[in-house]
Amino acid sequence: ALHAPAPEALAAAWVLLRETLVVRGVAPRASKEAVAMAVSMANACPYCATIHSNNLGTLGGLVGGSAPTDDGPAPSEAELEDVISWAMPADGRPRAAKPPFPPAQGPELAGVAVLLHYFNRMVNVFLRDVPLPPGVPALALSPVLRVLGWVMAGATRRPHLPGNSLDLLPAAPLPEDLSWTVGNATMAQAFGRACAAIDDAGVEQLVAGLPDAERPAGRLALLVAFASYQVDAGVIANCRRAGADDRTLVEITSWAAMAAARWQGGLLPMPD
Repeated sequence: ALHAPAPEALAAAWVLLRETLVVRGVAPRASKEAVAMAVSMANACPYCATIHSNNLGTLGGLVGGSAPTDDGPAPSEAELEDVISWAMPADGRPRAAKPPFPPAQGPELAGVAVLLHYFNRMVNVFLRDVPLPPGVPALALSPVLRVLGWVMAGATRRPHLPGNSLDLLPAAPLPEDLSWTVGNATMAQAFGRACAAIDDAGVEQLVAGLPDAERPAGRLALLVAFASYQVDAGVIANCRRAGADDRTLVEITSWAAMAAARWQGGLLPMPD
């Protein structure tokens, strides 16, 4: 697993993933997948963009009209386009002044956007460009995506109660920059707990300043936050030569990715 060397970061990642994307909420799953796809494309994360565009296609979005689901009326193609523009405007266009969805959907869709800003950075550092194991030929991608689509569709139809993952992490106060979650108590708890766990692990690695021996870790953190697609084997090798093990690498990357994701979340216009 991507976060396996760092148990706290692993728990935080699962809590956020489950409570934003897996749990059936107010926002349609197609809208969530559209946000996830848009953010992933903007962050130059082909791995996540491939998965979420496939999920959106499985739901019928941006292809031939979204199919109705158990979480409410299916969004139209125009509505999905508006949600995508809200999440990540293209071609330098300004964000919409008002969100194109009901206020109750705001915390969930913003949560998905922040989650993907986080995951994109983690994936760009540690995984391949395609959702395939090493050594598997690219020709296998199409059947793998079909299977993933079937699995996702089946999981979407099953009930997943909100909040069931929260006990994986201790309670924590909600940081001010996550105030957009306040309209959804479960989302607020998930992000408060997850960010506290990630902050505790990452800050511990970086608080002592940046003498020569710690510059590789500082460089990794900055690249993860601002240009994760530029993290290459050399950046990781320099960290290892400076003494970083797998857990340290995951904790630093996780902290930097979440810091950047939270900043991006603060830019999203939310309902009054």
